[in-house]
Amino acid sequence: MTPFHLAFPVRDLDETRAFYGEILGCAIGRSSETWVDFDLFGHQMSAHLRPTLAAADADGKVDGKLVPIPHFGAVLLMDDWKKLAERLEAEPGIDWLERPMVRFAGEPGEQATLFIRDPSGNALEFKGFASLEQVFAH
Repeated sequence: MTPFHLAFPVRDLDETRAFYGEILGCAIGRSSETWVDFDLFGHQMSAHLRPTLAAADADGKVDGKLVPIPHFGAVLLMDDWKKLAERLEAEPGIDWLERPMVRFAGEPGEQATLFIRDPSGNALEFKGFASLEQVFAH
């Protein structure tokens, strides 16, 4: 796997470090007074300080459900997804947009999914697949 890089805006670096580091379990990389890098399941995520930012709207539709656009996250194998879902469900302060569910049941590309918001209002989706060959199945 070749990791991707995503730079995204956040309103507060301390709350961002706590959320991504402690709640999601991301290793924290380099940082400055205006940004911090995280390892999100092998991908380089760079949170950049933008004190005034608006949350994503729920304006996309997938499998009959509204989803926020833009959003980002990670594709995981099902065992890792279940562990993450359980950890998030045990956290009382999670801002849930869509609780853990299965999408496209019985179809090619069947996947587990969940949507949350980080403390800055960024929407994140985490998907779980039985095998990575299913990611682009149609």
